[in-house]
Amino acid sequence: MTGQRLPSAAMSTNQAPDGPRRSTVRSLLRLWPYARVARWRIAGSVAAALTASVSVLAVPVVLRRIVDGPIADHDMAALWPLAGLLLLLGLAEAGLFGVRRVVVARPLARVEAAMRGDLYAKLQRLPVSFHDRWPSGQLLSRATSDMFTMRLFLAFPLVFLIVNCTVFLVGTGLMFTLDWRLALIALIPMGPLTWLTHHFEQRYSGAARRAQDQNGDLATVVEESVLGIRILKAFGRHRTMAERFAEQSRSLRETELGKAGMLANLWAVIVGLPELALGAALALGAVLVAHDEMSAGTLVAFLSTALALRWPVESLGWLVAYANEAATATDRFYEVMDEPEPADTGQDGPGPADGERGIRLSGVRFRYPDAPADSPDLLCGIDLHVRPGETMALVGATGSGKTTLTALLPRLYEATGGTVALDGRDIRTIPRAELRELVAVAFEEPTLFSASVAENVLMGAPAAGPDRLAAALDTAQADFVDRLPAGTATQVGEQGLSLSGGQRQRLALARAVVGDPRFLVLDDPLSALDVHTEALVEQALRRVLDGTTALVVAHRPSTVMLADRVAVLHEGRIAAVGTHHELLQSSAVYRELMTGEAAPVPEGISTR
Repeated sequence: MTGQRLPSAAMSTNQAPDGPRRSTVRSLLRLWPYARVARWRIAGSVAAALTASVSVLAVPVVLRRIVDGPIADHDMAALWPLAGLLLLLGLAEAGLFGVRRVVVARPLARVEAAMRGDLYAKLQRLPVSFHDRWPSGQLLSRATSDMFTMRLFLAFPLVFLIVNCTVFLVGTGLMFTLDWRLALIALIPMGPLTWLTHHFEQRYSGAARRAQDQNGDLATVVEESVLGIRILKAFGRHRTMAERFAEQSRSLRETELGKAGMLANLWAVIVGLPELALGAALALGAVLVAHDEMSAGTLVAFLSTALALRWPVESLGWLVAYANEAATATDRFYEVMDEPEPADTGQDGPGPADGERGIRLSGVRFRYPDAPADSPDLLCGIDLHVRPGETMALVGATGSGKTTLTALLPRLYEATGGTVALDGRDIRTIPRAELRELVAVAFEEPTLFSASVAENVLMGAPAAGPDRLAAALDTAQADFVDRLPAGTATQVGEQGLSLSGGQRQRLALARAVVGDPRFLVLDDPLSALDVHTEALVEQALRRVLDGTTALVVAHRPSTVMLADRVAVLHEGRIAAVGTHHELLQSSAVYRELMTGEAAPVPEGISTR
């Protein structure tokens, strides 16, 4: 689009925000507003898993009774009740773990749906300048894989972080009850493991964030390849895109392998140190049993308890790793949710004063938010008045800011300075919903959605009936719709690529006029039409433009001729306003734009 700034290359990969990173716990606590609706189900899941896990700790107590009782006394009759108790404990554990999963499945699916819905709604409310900065793949990954990561954390790692810590504390108390000497030996690795886990968390969180960002970049490459498949095939650039995809995949693979290496190292230590401590405790216990300072049943119970605590200890690395991934996913989610939305005060502005009706731009300035500080404004004090019922053509060189200027009317971008008023009301005081009913836009690059022809056109006026739809299609000379397989019910496919460029542009034009808007903004609406169709559309447009106030971006004399007056945009300002014939005589800039004749050089100015 003319005057449209391309997104900065620096935004091709989103990095973690500047400044100190929020701690894992603080990041995860931000999930509470969503998780609170499922808090009782989560609590029930924790209770079921905790009961199942604690029941496992009852097994060593029963084993102690069996070894020191029926086995030591050779009393088989007393063995069977205790064996039956062990079986019941095993069945209870299995049943409770099943209940845990069933209890949280549905409510957490609703939590994920709510978060995804809020993210989508937020993306719709954020200004176009935000979407200019963010690659679509990054946003897509936040709405899909990050959501799954957060939901899975609430369903499993969160539950077992609570359960395993509780089981470890209960099991430790049981070991001290059985024999404090063996318990101290078994707990020796806890100091080194605590330090190692903290060090691991700091390194792993950075790698997790990097992997999630790279996954978003990879999604962007795939999306661009699919949407641009015709260009890639036409220019034989599929190999280039494949190489780019392979490079992104390699980067993601290296990051994931790095994560796996860190987790493997942690896992080796987490598994190895407790095994060494357990071996030392076993050796001491055997000595104590041999000297009759401990019963065989007590040693068996102690070892069984220590073995039951292997999973809470060994899972520590995995649970901490997943908690970090969930924390970075939460941070990425809230990076979008925390983006400030443009103000929508919706206050009633003053009534229109005499001579203030129509479109008036006063001292309007604009620069992109991420433009370099020393760069000039794109628009440098625009003063322009389009009278009620008048059609004003806006012309200027490529990149002069015509499209950006027209995007200020529906507040797709916010003016940096000055005011834009419609019928005397500052557009900042008009609620956006009302503003976008007043102002309809047809862009130079028509965008259609994976929907029917009727659904695409009626986006401009959802309440319009079949007659309005037919009239809009007639205005846009979109009679080709009648030849489509299902007429207006025909699905146009993603981006409308099943249609030609001219057909897409005519549907976009129909979408703009179907609501009979008070103000109409057309960005070079006829650029993709053949000469015959262009003439027919121009003839129909004249009828529409007679009843509305319009600003039309024009590049060709035929489009300019639709307008009552013409405004020339040059070097960020309105250089001249007048009729087509007046400007041909009085404006060298306009004459060069329309005829290609270079403006004469004033005398005394060297061309060397």
